[in-house]
Amino acid sequence: MAYRRSVGSVFQDFKIYAASLKENVLMDVENGSREENYGVEQALYDAHFTLEDNRLSYQIETPLTTEFEKDGVNLSGGEAQKVAIARTLYRKQNLIIMDEPSSALDPLAEYRLNQELNEIAKDKTVIFISHRLSTVRDADCIYMMEGGRIVESGSHEQLLSKGGKYAAMWKMQAGLYADVSRYA
Repeated sequence: MAYRRSVGSVFQDFKIYAASLKENVLMDVENGSREENYGVEQALYDAHFTLEDNRLSYQIETPLTTEFEKDGVNLSGGEAQKVAIARTLYRKQNLIIMDEPSSALDPLAEYRLNQELNEIAKDKTVIFISHRLSTVRDADCIYMMEGGRIVESGSHEQLLSKGGKYAAMWKMQAGLYADVSRYA
């Protein structure tokens, strides 16, 4: 059981529940302490979720969805994805598995989130599963899979220099991300 608690995940099929923003991050019974509130706010900040949004009149206590609250807030796909990421960041787990963590984000938001995730993950093991190679570009080791098998592995630079499947896919996607860093 302790081992499972050290592993966090963000999958593509996450859910946002008809509860407060805080409860959606905690996914547990809240104790209402200042430390807990700070931890939730910090996790949201690290996931680049903006609490300054005018729709969040109660900040982390704002109800999400309009299922039970007529003044609840429906989040965009990108905002909801950031809440899902904040869930894992709040728990400070040592192993994090992220399946397409930036799929609902535009290229600039994806770049910013990836930079922040690199900083946050310095002392953690993070496994990214992604078709968007910009997400894995800075990984220590990249495994290119095809048909359930590893066909290439190495750093971004090593894989580009091999000129194989990874390099071909990178060239196809690179136009979308070539100069995004200058806008950050």
